[in-house]
Amino acid sequence: MENSGKTDELTSLPDIGAVVAEKLRAAGVTTAEQLKALGSVEAAFRIGALAKTCEEAPCASMLSGLEGAIRGVRWHTIPKQERETLWRRYRARCGEGKGPPT
Repeated sequence: MENSGKTDELTSLPDIGAVVAEKLRAAGVTTAEQLKALGSVEAAFRIGALAKTCEEAPCASMLSGLEGAIRGVRWHTIPKQERETLWRRYRARCGEGKGPPT
């Protein structure tokens, strides 16, 4: 995997490992500032738009991890109700609440 320094910036955020950082980069998100400006729902939507299978699309844990990265906290510390709200917003963003491709 290419190491451009931008991935390092992303992986320095909580909950963002090499795999998620690479997915973010593929979706056009290369900096922490871009991730924060987009928000977790839009970032997950962009990752999901590139997914070829359901397994490649963001799950609720990835979405929560993106939100945790934005907030600077581990996703487990985000209250469950807030995580569920994010998931509903993401599914609605994907269209009719169906989520990413199957």
